[in-house]
Amino acid sequence: MANKSLVDVFVDGARKGWNIGINSIIPNVLLAFAIIQVLKVTGLLDLLGKLFTPVMMLFGLPGEAIMVLISAWMSMGGGVGVAASLYTAGKLTNQHLSLLLPAIILMGAQIQYMGRCLGTAGVQSRFYPILFGISILNAMIAMQIMRLFA
Repeated sequence: MANKSLVDVFVDGARKGWNIGINSIIPNVLLAFAIIQVLKVTGLLDLLGKLFTPVMMLFGLPGEAIMVLISAWMSMGGGVGVAASLYTAGKLTNQHLSLLLPAIILMGAQIQYMGRCLGTAGVQSRFYPILFGISILNAMIAMQIMRLFA
């Protein structure tokens, strides 16, 4: 293998980053926006908001914020997309986003990574709920800590 120049390495990295963005991140974010729009048009977003308000109030969040957490659990990009969509719709404020972002990071994309990481590493599936639970608990703790500072 020949030595690559710094420019070649940069261009290769930029191509890989572009492909990740186009093939992984953008589709998740667009799907999240589409789902939120469907939920808004059908009235299900308001219904879910009312249903989850008591739970989300524990974290100082409106009930609709549950959609951010559910989406983030499946796809971090999707969670960010849902948060952005709810923010532009006026359902979330800057303070709400500051509470949610650490949770998105701490529990983000567990469903995606279940097969990629846990399956590849040979982790027995009976341990998945414990591993997921730890991440979700960490996210809940982070939201409470952020609530002290927001």
